[in-house]
Amino acid sequence: MRLRRVKNALETVENSKYIILKPESHKGKFNEIFGNNNPIYLEIGMGKGDFIIQNAINHPENNYIGLEKYESVQMRAVQKLECLDIPNLRLIHMDAENLNEVFDKEIDTIFLNFSDPWPKNRHAKRRLTSSFFLNIYDSTFKGKPHIIQKTDNIGLFASSIVSLSEYGYTIHNCSLDLHNEDMENFETEYEHKFSSKGQKINYLDAVKE
Repeated sequence: MRLRRVKNALETVENSKYIILKPESHKGKFNEIFGNNNPIYLEIGMGKGDFIIQNAINHPENNYIGLEKYESVQMRAVQKLECLDIPNLRLIHMDAENLNEVFDKEIDTIFLNFSDPWPKNRHAKRRLTSSFFLNIYDSTFKGKPHIIQKTDNIGLFASSIVSLSEYGYTIHNCSLDLHNEDMENFETEYEHKFSSKGQKINYLDAVKE
């Protein structure tokens, strides 16, 4: 992914009241940041924040953490939050490869929304549903590993179903046209863009028993 660098993006992100600086120092103690023991939902690759922000606003009974590796993208979420007060939302600026350094049996659910599909076989390891990343996620979950994925890319979706199944996950809910399902759904920026053009959204809900 090639992104345009935005001047002062990192400074803007790190100065936000929502950003957790040095998240590794809170390993095993993220409940203290929120001041409660409510479930923690983690979105990996939060983009510009629409999905995680709407979830946090509509579900105050849960805690939400948005993770993004690109400061130029996360800055857009930070700007949206400037005039908002959402106590059950925090953001982290880091690469998902380092999750083991930050979380220890604290996450209830991981959201993977419109992740980079990495279509070439030689890049399969980089997919966020590859066995490489599933192994990293294992130690972050508080209970049964639970992953929810949305994507417009059918190739990534098929690859994810195979990878999750081989790793021991059971697919409890699956759709090739999410927007025609009767279920709560908060759109990401990409999702709104794709669906407005008539593209169908793929969805799965998987648990490792």
